[in-house]
Amino acid sequence: QVHLVESGGGLVQAGGSLRLSCAASGSTLDYYAIGWFRQAPGKEREGVSCISASGDITYYADSVKGRFTISRDNANNTVYLQMNSLKPEDTARYYCAAEDAVRTRCLEDGMDFWGKGTLITVSS
Repeated sequence: QVHLVESGGGLVQAGGSLRLSCAASGSTLDYYAIGWFRQAPGKEREGVSCISASGDITYYADSVKGRFTISRDNANNTVYLQMNSLKPEDTARYYCAAEDAVRTRCLEDGMDFWGKGTLITVSS
């Protein structure tokens, strides 16, 4: 069982930056691919970025390419999402999820464990 806790959300102005953290407990993340997903009000949850267990493969949604960077520190059982040049349309609750696989297609239904999310609001 993997317990995931997100942190780092908050209110930021457009153009600003935030770094989200996803801290895991209950199991080492060494063999889990990790994904960040988000759900905006009135919309379905969507994949934002994912990273393989070893960190050598990453995926980004087109809407965040060039602005967001995913990384992981397996020694500290933590995954990060650096978000730069934030836009009002990035406003959402952001969730961290773990897939019991070394690679992932970054799909919601492939994830095995979920955090409760952290809210990000980007003001214009």
